[in-house]
Amino acid sequence: MDQELIKYFLMGVVTLTFIFEKTVSFLNVSRKTGRVPETLEQYLEEGKLQQSKRYQRANYNFGLLSGSFTFVITLLFIGFGFFGWLDEWLRQFGPSPLALSVIYFGVLFIGSDLLSLPFDYYHTFKIEADYGFNTSTVRTFFGDKVKGYLLSILVGGGLLLVLLWLILEIGPDFWWIFWIISALFIVLVNQFYSGLILPLFNKLTPLEKGDLKRTIFAYAQSVGFSLENVFVMDGSKRSTKANAFFSGFGKRKKVVLFDTLLEQHPPDELVAVLAHEIGHYKKGHITFGVITGILQTGIILYILSLFVFNEQISFALNGNQLSIHLNIIGFTMLFSPISLVLGMVTNYFSRKHEFEADAFAKTTYAGKPLAEALKTLSVNNLADINPHPLFVMVNYSHPPLLSRLKRLE
Repeated sequence: MDQELIKYFLMGVVTLTFIFEKTVSFLNVSRKTGRVPETLEQYLEEGKLQQSKRYQRANYNFGLLSGSFTFVITLLFIGFGFFGWLDEWLRQFGPSPLALSVIYFGVLFIGSDLLSLPFDYYHTFKIEADYGFNTSTVRTFFGDKVKGYLLSILVGGGLLLVLLWLILEIGPDFWWIFWIISALFIVLVNQFYSGLILPLFNKLTPLEKGDLKRTIFAYAQSVGFSLENVFVMDGSKRSTKANAFFSGFGKRKKVVLFDTLLEQHPPDELVAVLAHEIGHYKKGHITFGVITGILQTGIILYILSLFVFNEQISFALNGNQLSIHLNIIGFTMLFSPISLVLGMVTNYFSRKHEFEADAFAKTTYAGKPLAEALKTLSVNNLADINPHPLFVMVNYSHPPLLSRLKRLE
């Protein structure tokens, strides 16, 4: 394909992807709220329902503004050849091909993050604060940024360095070697995330001894789930929103409850939430997620190997010669529609697994306390109780509240 055609094709793909995503979001935010469902009448009053809709619209407007900014910048960079210009400017300093690519991505990463910083700050300290969610301080906000930079340099930069080296040294067969490396990395992250990475940002403390801990351990034993400890995370240092999650395998598996979850729910609901998380493990959802993540990575890497040495992509981005980093940027744009589809498939299975984990909790513990917990969580988090079906298909990894309640009740 001619380089000029590729250039306009890239712009077309970026444009259509943006229009599709924003159209789906518009359909959702424009959907009528309706009356408070009977099952939520004791939890959700009309004023709270309208506040929830205002919160959804505030996030939509923010996403439209920030997304439009990114979209316009991307189009300008493609149209006026900034990607190629940056490549040529860096080459004058004479770095090796590997160093050039690493520096190139480093410059783009820093520039992109600096541009997004005001948006992140506004969302945290304006939108989230206005609706009573934000508890983060400016110091915590920028501290997270610095830690994120360091982690990105050490982990992300390290993986990028290996990927680029393999591409330059091995050629098109790089993909299956890096796939193996990526698979090992995915497994290690799942094993050690809550033990090594999470403590960099949050404090984990064992759940205090008492009736709740005894009840949790008794339930875990009743379903044959070996549990060494349950940890409480200080989620309240950033937000009032509550959550719980599960990570790891074998002896390293951990159940983590937000401290806000403990504050907002009675013991029977907390055990029900824990039963749901254990259900994910017992049903093999954690393993399924790891395997599908590895398979998706393999697909992406293989397709990348078909494009990464195509010099026409470099020329389309205003490069004067074949540049691996320019081709990777072009590939991410071309791959975005496929990524959107893969995301919808992943979300479908994730929603299916949530239903299965709910059913496990209902069968092995009780459905009512889990339903009550979901109601409290959704109301306190101002969740959208009536999202558009297409928005759910594209964006929701969890089923809408009313769908889950219908099965539980």
